[in-house]
Amino acid sequence: MSTYLFAGGGTAGHVNPLLAVADRLTERSPEDTVIVLGTAEGLESRLVPMRGYELLTIPRLPFPRKPNAAALRFPGAFWRAVKRTEQIIRERDVDVVLGVGGYASAPAYIAAKRTGTPIVVHEQNAKPGLANRLAAFLTSHVGVTFSNTRLRHSRVVGMPLRREIESLDRRASRAEGLAEFGLDPARPVLLVTGGSSGARSINTTINRSAATIVGAGWQVLHVVGGKSEIGPIDLDGYTVLPYCDRMDLAYAASDFVVSRSGAGMVCELTAVGLPSVLVPYPVGNGEQRHNARDVVGAGGAVLVADQEFDQDWVTFQLLGILQDRARIASMAVRAGSVGHRDGADRMTDLALDAARERSTGGTGSTNGTSTGGTNGTSTGSTNGTSTNSTGTTEEP
Repeated sequence: MSTYLFAGGGTAGHVNPLLAVADRLTERSPEDTVIVLGTAEGLESRLVPMRGYELLTIPRLPFPRKPNAAALRFPGAFWRAVKRTEQIIRERDVDVVLGVGGYASAPAYIAAKRTGTPIVVHEQNAKPGLANRLAAFLTSHVGVTFSNTRLRHSRVVGMPLRREIESLDRRASRAEGLAEFGLDPARPVLLVTGGSSGARSINTTINRSAATIVGAGWQVLHVVGGKSEIGPIDLDGYTVLPYCDRMDLAYAASDFVVSRSGAGMVCELTAVGLPSVLVPYPVGNGEQRHNARDVVGAGGAVLVADQEFDQDWVTFQLLGILQDRARIASMAVRAGSVGHRDGADRMTDLALDAARERSTGGTGSTNGTSTGGTNGTSTGSTNGTSTNSTGTTEEP
């Protein structure tokens, strides 16, 4: 029997893969225990207990980008978080630490190293975050989502997806999805989402363009995010939700999607074969543009810069796509051609390998590893919804 400490969170893009692996691990090894390390402010504070896992918290510690008072306080606060995590590892007899990025991961990786606990890493984005770049020097158990991810010791495992996404049959579930959100079966559905935190620029553009889209014969299911001030308006065919706990049914109901290109979202859309317009988050290290590379290259998505996604673009570009049903059908097939659904199983294999090696006194896995993430068994290079690898939840 092994105990795993899963670390990470902040956004659904980090929490959902973490929970997918936790679910698969406990399914395959019911005698094992998973506890989760996160923050009180992140979505894990709601989603982890809802899924039945114990959540332990440490302070949210963004890495300082400027020489200010927060930067002076950071080292002491960080090492207190490390010490707290070391205490958890020892008191709970943790056998393996698995991190997915986000605020809780870096302290967990350092604490695991200091206690001699095996480390397993999953990097969801094409461009790795700082915490996972650090962890890749501490372990050979590194899984990545995309084939173009450059990370030491990495192997391509794909994105761990929730069971309801892995098993989704959009056609069979469409009627249930339409009923769930009160949508009209006679009209096609445009799903719009910026991830768990919302996307202010996408929200504003779609909200102002809603009448135009509805007038073209479509209906809009708009997931604006919990922080958005956009609410319902008196327009038949325009449905606004602050958050969606049943994204599987939202996908089943939808014919086309406008969204950010967080890794989780890109992977979920390709797994279920939904065509899309992707609007990369313009802040950070540019990973969202890289996340979209494979599906855009396959013709399953159209990429548009955030500053270009305005009402004119909706009127003269998006509506042109929405009115071409043959193109939408072709894009759906092309999106599905780069999608994969077994990332949770492959990531669970890494975790179980690390636990077995600890029990047998092994020194770490070296099979199929590389510095570029191109060796090993590949499931393909394709999220909640999601965001960047630093765990940022703020939108422009």
